[in-house]
Amino acid sequence: MLRMPAPVRGLGLSDATRALEICGRDPVTNVFVAARILEGGLGGGRNSVLGYERDGRAGLCWTSANVVPVEVDEDMVEPLAAKVVKRRAWASSLFGPVDQVLPLWERLAPQWGPAREVRHNQPVLTTTTPPALVGVPLDHAVRPATIEEVDLVVPAAAAMFTEEIGYPPYRGSDRAYRLSVGALVRDGRSLVRIEDGQVIFKADIGSVALDVAQIQGVWVHPRWRGRGVAVPAMAAVVDHVLRHVAPTVTLYVNDYNAPALATYRHVGFVQTGTFATVLL
Repeated sequence: MLRMPAPVRGLGLSDATRALEICGRDPVTNVFVAARILEGGLGGGRNSVLGYERDGRAGLCWTSANVVPVEVDEDMVEPLAAKVVKRRAWASSLFGPVDQVLPLWERLAPQWGPAREVRHNQPVLTTTTPPALVGVPLDHAVRPATIEEVDLVVPAAAAMFTEEIGYPPYRGSDRAYRLSVGALVRDGRSLVRIEDGQVIFKADIGSVALDVAQIQGVWVHPRWRGRGVAVPAMAAVVDHVLRHVAPTVTLYVNDYNAPALATYRHVGFVQTGTFATVLL
């Protein structure tokens, strides 16, 4: 009797082209995983990407500190979930398209639950239009941070993380966190406005792949909120990305964050999908 190969396996470097093809079915939605693959996520010892392929259907699941499904349909959820829990005892979060994340979480919850929080409705917003074309002025004080400014950027990044996730990004030594923030700064991917030696606005270009750039970590200093900083600053970020990084800019945001939604829509973003995030 012939034995069929298992539909789920860990992917390696030789699978990179195929994995990127799968991500490319929806470059905006899948930019995070595509960027990790381009950064070497299929190399090293323990595979970070699981692949499902059978009968002409294929999907992926990023399985690192975050679990992120890619083009996963209903039939793929069970076998992928079984492989994920064998590979990892825990993750910090699951995120991605709501119709893929929630079924996956349903299978993972008995082993990993309960969730600290489930965010069911996170609009994915996208633009390809320079803000000037929709009549939004740019804040020309927004610019890439320099490596000499890492000491200023780290507290702003940590404050943003704590507000968004509900706990600080590190306890004790900040060395690992400083390295990750420093890497963004060194690569020109942390955009800031600094006033009197303090970051009052920041946004990071977190993932770049397949002609798409995903913005993350958008933050306005509490003392500067409600003073008209966000719209022109965000317009400057979009303008910078469109000019220098990628022709499509995307991000996702919590549905309850009305000020952020208003800012992004003012700048020209439109909704192109819906994510969900499970925080563990």
